[in-house]
Amino acid sequence: MKKNKNKFLINAIVASLALGMGSASADTLIHAGRVIDGTGAAPVTEKTVVIVDGRIHAIVDGYQKPEQGDTVIDRRDSTIMPGFIDMHTHVTSQLAQGSYIHKFTKNAADVTLDAVTYADKTLQAGFTTVRDLGDSYNASIALRNAINAGKIEGPRIFTAGKSIATTGGHADPTNGAKADLYPSPTPADGVINGPYEARKAVRARYQDGADLIKLTVTGGVLSVAKSGQNPQFMLDEIQGVVETANDYGMKVTVHAHGKEGMLRAIEAGVASIEHGTYMDEEVMAAMKAKGVYYVPTITAGKAVGERAEIPGFFPAIVEPKARAIGPKIQSTFAAAYAYGVKIAFGTDSGVYDHGENYREFEYMVEAGMPALEAIKAATFDAATLLGTIDDFGTLSKGKRADIVAVKGNPLDDVRTLSDLNLVMKDGNVYRDTVK
Repeated sequence: MKKNKNKFLINAIVASLALGMGSASADTLIHAGRVIDGTGAAPVTEKTVVIVDGRIHAIVDGYQKPEQGDTVIDRRDSTIMPGFIDMHTHVTSQLAQGSYIHKFTKNAADVTLDAVTYADKTLQAGFTTVRDLGDSYNASIALRNAINAGKIEGPRIFTAGKSIATTGGHADPTNGAKADLYPSPTPADGVINGPYEARKAVRARYQDGADLIKLTVTGGVLSVAKSGQNPQFMLDEIQGVVETANDYGMKVTVHAHGKEGMLRAIEAGVASIEHGTYMDEEVMAAMKAKGVYYVPTITAGKAVGERAEIPGFFPAIVEPKARAIGPKIQSTFAAAYAYGVKIAFGTDSGVYDHGENYREFEYMVEAGMPALEAIKAATFDAATLLGTIDDFGTLSKGKRADIVAVKGNPLDDVRTLSDLNLVMKDGNVYRDTVK
């Protein structure tokens, strides 16, 4: 009887081990006709990407035969790439006719629920990671947390929370409102005057749970204020922000259209310039000298230029800025690229409709950047600026399995990136149009 009992225990252990081994070997295999790894290297063909526990385990030659329990995703007719990264989004809002009154009519719950829809559209478009550069009600922070917890679907979000402005500056939430509707905004509200308040605003963003800091160092196109390019931060104010952000391990990026604001920001030590419309060779040289990235947002420029032609779309004070500034960004991008400024992909989504982020690729190529480099700007370069290149941003062993695919070769026609047939984030499939 004892002998039979021991035999039973041994058989149970063997069966348990076999079951465990089978579970461990259940991998996901992507059979890829072409691989663009995001580093800028030339594409390679006929590869298998092996994914284990949400990360890339290996990339091997040929089409590896699956073992029992493995999942195979057949993309032998497609090109796979790293999931795209958009370094300038506003995923909690979307510009539309009449949206200027939303700050008076939408509550925090309305904004947050809108953001859930916009996040899903962004992920479906292949953007597995975004930087959100300015929200209301800290909605992007709540959205980030909900996505990270698996409660809703959306891209991985790195957010600045409320962007920081000076009184009356671009991103002062009281611009255009009756004086008795809002109390005077404070650093906690993202409005500062002087270096001490600048430090307080950074600490308030840290307290809110932001990942980085966004400043509006010049006037902007869409704010209800006259200038779209004047400097709006003094040098000591920007320095106060950057020094404090450094203490908290946060990078600083700046919205800037005008030259003087950009030069002050570069001197103060910011990580990136957004828009950069009126930069010239002096600005570009300063950016190269300090390794500052340029995030162009051509799509937003095109969108506001187009909408300026719609009668009544913008308030009267905004319309001339939209006509003048919006159309210039693409030519600025062309000049910056030719000069050798470091460029990371960013679109300013929310200024145009979410889910159309792919348009930036088309405009970058149209302005002279090869498609392979445009893809690199949205993968390797964006992840390098974000500080996550060791975790994701290229297709290589050990990195997160953030992967997108498109039929054919996007280097032949970059417009194909508008029609992805696979979107995967952390090894989970969110879009699969090939069944």
